[in-house]
Amino acid sequence: MANDNSVKSPQIYARLAGLLYLIVILGGLFAEIFVRGRLVVYGDTAVTAHNIMTHELLYRLGFSAEVFYCACNIPLIIIFYYLFRVVNKGITLLVVFFSIVGTAIESVSLLCHYAPLVLLGGGHNLSVFTTEQLQGWSYLSIQLFEYGFAITLVFFGFYCFAIGYLIFKSTFLPRIIGVLMAMEGLFYLINSFANFLAPEFAPRVFPFLAVSAVAEISLCLWLLLFGVNVQKWKEKASAG
Repeated sequence: MANDNSVKSPQIYARLAGLLYLIVILGGLFAEIFVRGRLVVYGDTAVTAHNIMTHELLYRLGFSAEVFYCACNIPLIIIFYYLFRVVNKGITLLVVFFSIVGTAIESVSLLCHYAPLVLLGGGHNLSVFTTEQLQGWSYLSIQLFEYGFAITLVFFGFYCFAIGYLIFKSTFLPRIIGVLMAMEGLFYLINSFANFLAPEFAPRVFPFLAVSAVAEISLCLWLLLFGVNVQKWKEKASAG
C-alpha cells in the first residue's frame, strides 16, 4: 500500500499543477481581454475613466482575478519544484526563482491597476484636483501597470526557457511541450524588450506572443488530463 501511494503521488501533484495552471491562464485572460481590453481605450483618458467607473464591478473583478492567480502561482511553483527536481535540481531552482520574482513584480504592479479606483472614486482628499488631472493620472497608472507587466514577462520568459529545458529532458512529459515552452519564452523576451526599446514596433510582436501561448495551454491541459508518466518519473527520481 505504501508503494502504491508513492506511485500515485507525482500523478496527484501533476493534476493539481494542471488545475492551478488553468486558474492562472483563465484569470489572466479574463483580466486582460474581458476587463482591460473592454474598458481601456488607448489614447483616450476621459473615455477610459468613464468606462472604469461605469463598469466598476467588472474592473474590480479583473483586479481580484489577477491577485488570485498571482497567489496560485506560489503553490504551483512548489509543485513544479517537487516534480522537476528529479530532472535537474539546479535548473529547477532557477524555475522557482524566475517565477517567484516575476510574480512579486506583477503583484506590486497591480497597485497601479487598482489606482484608478482610488483616483476616480471622488475621495475628499482628491477634491483639490481637476477631473482632467484625475483622469490623466488614472490612465497613466494603467500604462505603468502595463510596463510593470512587461518587466514581469522578462522573468517569465527565462522561466519558460528553464522549464522548457526540464520538460525536454524529463522523459515523463512530451518533449514537444518543452520546445514550445522555450519558444514562448523567446517571444516573451522579444515582446518585453520591444516595449522597452521600440514601443511603436511592439504591437507587431504581440500577436506572435498570443499564438505562442499554446505552449502553456498545452502544458496545463496535459498535466490536468494525463499527468506525468509515473514510471519514468520514478526512474528519474531513483537515478538522482
